[in-house]
Amino acid sequence: MTRLLSGVAMAASVFALVWFLPWTALLAVSLAVAALAFTEYARLARAVAAPVPFLPGVAATLAACAAVALPWVYLPALLGIVIVGLALSLMTSGQHGAPLFHGAAAAMLAPVYIGLPLGALVAIHQVAGREGVLTLIATVAASDTFQYYSGRTFGRRPLAPTISPKKTIEGAIGGFVLAPLALVALAQWSLPHLHPAGVWAAGVGIVIAGIAGDLFESSLKRAAGAKDSGALIPGHGGVLDRIDALLFAAPLFHLLLKLA
Repeated sequence: MTRLLSGVAMAASVFALVWFLPWTALLAVSLAVAALAFTEYARLARAVAAPVPFLPGVAATLAACAAVALPWVYLPALLGIVIVGLALSLMTSGQHGAPLFHGAAAAMLAPVYIGLPLGALVAIHQVAGREGVLTLIATVAASDTFQYYSGRTFGRRPLAPTISPKKTIEGAIGGFVLAPLALVALAQWSLPHLHPAGVWAAGVGIVIAGIAGDLFESSLKRAAGAKDSGALIPGHGGVLDRIDALLFAAPLFHLLLKLA
């Protein structure tokens, strides 16, 4: 019951934030989510002896998010500044040997893994409006739901047993079949100018990206020996647990919209 109530509250909150807020306010929300997700990410990194300097790391993640969302910011230059700042903070952190390499890798990954995708959500709002953002979120949610129930009903063969034992090939097939159809149906309302065949292909890409994002976050948690990335959301774990598929799907969807 806790999980259900939390899920309903999250869905209502996300809908209200996306539907009623302008993209500038949505950017503020994305930055807050990025900061929470980075905090969980840094905790997982510390668990595997890859300490990330918190203040430079969260600043880099927020900068990457803002750079994608703000069209007048020159992204390569900003990322260059971010990388230099992270490198300087790592060199002065007192780390040596393998922990320095591990921490550097974890620090450089955070802006790309967390910041850029959340910025892409705001960029999608600018390209396709609130309808485009809600369409992406609904498609990712539909993919997760179809995979869960297909796997629960027909699942026999594990998809990635060493990373996420509960995921099955049959569940993934359910997502591939049904989620693109859901996107095609939603796009008739939100993106009517796009050709249905292209929308269906985008749906397949979103499913692939979502599965990859889910498995990637599961591999991070497994490496850190954690069941969830956090405990912020009752019954659902942490922020990363809720947005793992979206982090991989949002940049792809943004690219497809720009190409279209």
